[in-house]
Formats: sequence, structure tokens, C-alpha cells
Amino acid sequence: MANAQQHVSLRGLSHVFSDGRQPLAALSGISLEVPWGQFTSVIGPSGCGKSTLLRIVGGLLRPSQGQVIIDGQPPRAAQRAREIGFVFQDPALLPWRSVLTNVRLPLEIDSLARSRPLPRPEELLGLVGLADFRDYYPHQLSGGMQQRVAIARALAFNPSLLLMDEPFGALDEITRSAMRYELLRIWEARPGARGRKTVLFVTHSIAEAITLSDRVVVLSARPGAVRADIDIELTRPRSQELERSRPFLDYADHLRSLLKEAPQ
Repeated sequence: MANAQQHVSLRGLSHVFSDGRQPLAALSGISLEVPWGQFTSVIGPSGCGKSTLLRIVGGLLRPSQGQVIIDGQPPRAAQRAREIGFVFQDPALLPWRSVLTNVRLPLEIDSLARSRPLPRPEELLGLVGLADFRDYYPHQLSGGMQQRVAIARALAFNPSLLLMDEPFGALDEITRSAMRYELLRIWEARPGARGRKTVLFVTHSIAEAITLSDRVVVLSARPGAVRADIDIELTRPRSQELERSRPFLDYADHLRSLLKEAPQ
């Protein structure tokens, strides 16, 4: 039985890709406990298995070894119960559907939408600041606006867990910086039945990880293992001024040194 205070438990997680050529070890012995409502970022060198880890937690990939428990159940069960929302680097919006109908799409194709109270798509567009763009099409939106649509769509079933894989990685630096504060606003404004949503967030950006997170997990080079697990003890709500503060810069220096020292 999972600890009632823990939302996500990773126990001895390892993964090896075998495709007929030489096996590739992606993850090695990862064990983590993520409490309800915590915003946790995962950083590490390129190719260290961050995205693989997120896919395993979301039930999109079965690990070679170890176990994932989400609120007492395996990932596939949590996925079937629509307790997991995904946001990827590519917003993957359907170009022939409007903003509103892109957000509505999960509800149209899933019978579970008729058996539980859910937020209205129009309400979600208001939450992400796009109420006035409901009839626009993806090609009419900026990259940041498209990602806000993707976030609204991920919230359609009001999941308790959000898995976000480099959601701002394709944006220019100015937009990316603004989007992290948009995400914080959305996360803080949308508490669920048990409080804020639990977020696992993969990023290459140290500043992004510190700004967003309660905690940053640093992975080693492949095969990814937990190199450091750091609590980010900065007050909330957070603003851009925080990024110039001494505590923020100290966290950044520490994380940068951990990544620099990681064996390649």
C-alpha cells in the first residue's frame, strides 16, 4: 500500500532499450517519493533518460525493472482513470480544429467524460488566458499560445498528476521565460480535491527548474541515476525579481556544478 502522503512512488526503476542491436541502458535504480501537490523538476545531461522516466511514470513505457505506484495503483490504471495529464514539447494541436474544439477533443472521444463532473472547456480557456481566442485555429497562434492550449487540454479531465516533458523547449527565450510564470499562475489557481496538482516537469533549463519547483532531482549521465535531490526553499508566489536574488543564484550555481561534474 502506498504511503497516503505520497502521490507517486518510484521503486528501483531501471530501463534498457533492446531493439536487436546492442542494448542501451537508459535508467538505473531510480527510487523517488513525490508527495501530493509537489512541483518536482527533473534535470540532467542530454540523453540521461529524463523523457524515458516520464514515459514510464505515465504508463507509456513498461520499465525493465522496478515499479511505479500512483496513488496506490499502477500507471496504466491511473491513466485509465484519467488521473494523468500529459504536456509535451510539441503541443500536437489538430490544425483543422479551433482552439475550443482542440480542448474539447478528449471529452468527445472518451465516455468517462459523461460519468464525472469536469471543468468546462470554456472555463479552461479562461484559466490559461485564451477565452478571446476560442474560435482561432492553431496556425493563428504564437508558440506560447499553442502551449497554453495544450495545457488546457491536459486539464480537461482534471487529472491529479501532470507530466510535462520540455513543454517550453521549442520557444524563444523571452516567451519561455514568460511561460514559466504563466504555468505557475495556472498551477496555483487550479487546486484539486486534494490541493494543487502534482507536477513532474522535465527540463534542460536550470532557471526554469528553480523558478517552478519545490524540488529538483538531478540525474547522472546515461544510464540515468539520481545524483542529487534538492529542496528549493524559496517563498511563493514567485516573480521574475526572484531570479536576481542571492538564494536563486546560489541554487543555480549548485545545480550547474552538479551537471558540470556529471560523468559524460
